[in-house]
Amino acid sequence: MKTHHYNVSVEWTGNEGKGTQSYKSYNRGHTIKAASKNHEIQASSDPSFLGDPSRYNPEELFLSSLSSCHMLWYLHLCSVHKIIVTEYLDKATGIMQEDENGSGRFTEVTLRPHVKVKDAQMIAKANELHAEANKMCFIANSCNFKIGHEAKTVV
Repeated sequence: MKTHHYNVSVEWTGNEGKGTQSYKSYNRGHTIKAASKNHEIQASSDPSFLGDPSRYNPEELFLSSLSSCHMLWYLHLCSVHKIIVTEYLDKATGIMQEDENGSGRFTEVTLRPHVKVKDAQMIAKANELHAEANKMCFIANSCNFKIGHEAKTVV
């Protein structure tokens, strides 16, 4: 079995002079970096938790990780099965449930990939490969809830 190691740095940039003196005294801004990347991600918390709505929040990044991992496996499987994909757009949605104590969890994610293939004869197999991509996706395999798929494939 192979193992893969990943490293990122997350740096809080939101100290506005008072640190975490109170829940409302600090900014949720932070940056996410990886040594080999050209750009950092400007992130914050969700606006529901006093975050900056112009920045990505962890929940959006989690959902996008699921969506992009699925897409990459799906495209790989399509290439193996000689299905020519010419466009792929996913409009994924997720539901997070917040508990009374402030903790929470995602309870549902639905991926909605809209896929364009070169030939109508490829549509049936293209649709089947979403289930296989879900089985292969590293991020989906790390989740403790089912990930739904509502794929649409056209020529």
